Amino acid sequence: MTFDDVRALALQWPGVEDAESYSTPALKVGGKLLARLKEDGDTMVLLGVDFNEREMLMASDPDVYFITEHYAGYPDVLVWLPSAKKQHVESLLLRRWRAVAPKGLVQQFDARS
Repeated sequence: MTFDDVRALALQWPGVEDAESYSTPALKVGGKLLARLKEDGDTMVLLGVDFNEREMLMASDPDVYFITEHYAGYPDVLVWLPSAKKQHVESLLLRRWRAVAPKGLVQQFDARS
């Protein structure tokens, strides 16, 4: 995957916008950050992954999911996009979208589905 692939997925959901975070491409909904690309161009910061799930992801697929010391205290996970599977990234990102999107947008999405 690439961040362009991630963008194509997320921009289909109501309210998702291209944005910038720390001078890198990002995705937001309602002004809230969903994910951003790191400076290396291949790693995505995915927000809202609790610590237990993050540990499970990193243990089950360490070639895809990891953290650096900087992210140890935050409920985020780093995703190595070239090795990531679309369905896994989509599932995690959609859950983040549902958690932070305005309720009306979630209802609109659910009505379409």
